[in-house]
Amino acid sequence: MDEQENIMEEINPSNPPAPLTAAARTEIATLAARQHKANGVLMSAINFVGGQVEDGLKLLPAGTRDQIDDLARVALRQSFDMAHKSRGGLGQNIGSDRIHKILGTLSGALGGLGGLPTALAELPVAITVIFRAVHHVAVEYGEDPDAAETRMECLAVFGAGGPGSGDDGVDTAFIGARLSISGAAVNGLIGKVAPRFAAVLSQKLASQAVPVLGATAGAGTNYAFVDYYVAMAHVHFGLRKLARAHGEKAVTDHFHKVLAAGKRPQT
Repeated sequence: MDEQENIMEEINPSNPPAPLTAAARTEIATLAARQHKANGVLMSAINFVGGQVEDGLKLLPAGTRDQIDDLARVALRQSFDMAHKSRGGLGQNIGSDRIHKILGTLSGALGGLGGLPTALAELPVAITVIFRAVHHVAVEYGEDPDAAETRMECLAVFGAGGPGSGDDGVDTAFIGARLSISGAAVNGLIGKVAPRFAAVLSQKLASQAVPVLGATAGAGTNYAFVDYYVAMAHVHFGLRKLARAHGEKAVTDHFHKVLAAGKRPQT
């Protein structure tokens, strides 16, 4: 195929995306509703409790805040490297949103027993559970479980900000992007999402800062965080699946239109 034919192929692709159907529009509206719902009543309550304690965290040395950011970066990188490996052996039995929420809840409870020190030590475990839950959702929507690109897309989900952060949800710029999988690209994406994710994690740590009492708060916040990022993963990978059939622009344009209108799917 010569250069002219390549140009014509781009203008008139041999397999153009199918127009959005009524079913696809309904599915997009459902994903938009899921994004709205992710920051629900439970998370609002946790934000309130965490916010009261977070005022105390602001008085801590800057080194502690830097430590949270560093922990987020390292844990995201470790999770990226081991997510697909953990699907083998006993890990193959951990394959549902519910089980990941249970694991996150137990981890948060243990992390909150000793207050801030144990909460900091528990952070990498919590991040690994969340990443694995997001990776599981990706596979549900047809993404290759062993592909590094799939794990890059999982990292992109962490760029959704977080519960109560005022963020508007998934970054649809990643929906149709072809992400590089070089080491520099992975580190670059982690560098982009880690600071936002670390800011979200401060809410979790705030709620766990009181020893023993923090165990209850840690269990609740971990459950809510797994629930939130799982919801964002369903939105992200649901849109990617639709984009493969109907084209990125049509899908994301309609998604943003539904979000802007604040619509919910009809029942």
